[in-house]
Amino acid sequence: LPGLALQALMDQALIFLILTLRIGAFLLSAPFFGSRMVPLPVRIVFSVALAAFLVGRVAVPTIDSLTTYRVLPIIAQEIAIGLSGGLLLTILFAAVVLAGEKVAATSGLSFASHIDLNSGGQMPTVSQVFTLFLTIVFLSVNGHLVAFAMLIESYNLAPIGEGIQYLQLLAIGEIAGGKMFVSATHLMLPIVTALFLVNITIGVITRSAPTLNLFSFGFPITLLAVFLLLLLYAAPLGFAFRDLVTAALDDLGNLLRGASLGN
Repeated sequence: LPGLALQALMDQALIFLILTLRIGAFLLSAPFFGSRMVPLPVRIVFSVALAAFLVGRVAVPTIDSLTTYRVLPIIAQEIAIGLSGGLLLTILFAAVVLAGEKVAATSGLSFASHIDLNSGGQMPTVSQVFTLFLTIVFLSVNGHLVAFAMLIESYNLAPIGEGIQYLQLLAIGEIAGGKMFVSATHLMLPIVTALFLVNITIGVITRSAPTLNLFSFGFPITLLAVFLLLLLYAAPLGFAFRDLVTAALDDLGNLLRGASLGN
């Protein structure tokens, strides 16, 4: 830019860096965006693009505040808001992983597991299928766009440098942990209940006919039953995942509103 002093360029770069903190922290911890499947350069480009959109549209502290030690609480605030929002979605979306693990353990599919690239540990194949299903539903209902819109709106709810309620963030995180177990129970209960009835039936049959081996007779029946149940449960599971995405986005909005000192 002609006539623009070098110090002014440094000031604008510092403001731009502050704008990328909240967005970058969210992309780092949010599901799908924070996974290893999304390369780091892609996340950096997303952060820079969204920060460039916010330049001149959101209020920022004075340059005097950003060039002194008072910038440290501002950095902590921005990172805390972004990480809290991303971790909230990650915790709520982990309900499908927990539901898949319980279904796999009940049906005997827990031995079919693979390395999860995100967590680095073992994950049953059923949980991986549920996770991919949820990701497709999340993207198909434009959940990522709604999350970005809420994140941009958070700059009006909790302006940069105005302070936030850290205890409120922790409280909402604790509530999200409880909702994760409740959602996992709702997702796995139909399949687990049906498998429980199947196991009771197999037990009665093997008890009445001792010559039937439990492993040679019951295990194949259980596997066929769980595959059939998953096929029949696919459509209702899609609606359940859509409701889970909607509830998670509502909780994200509540977290961003609750973090503001004005609420």
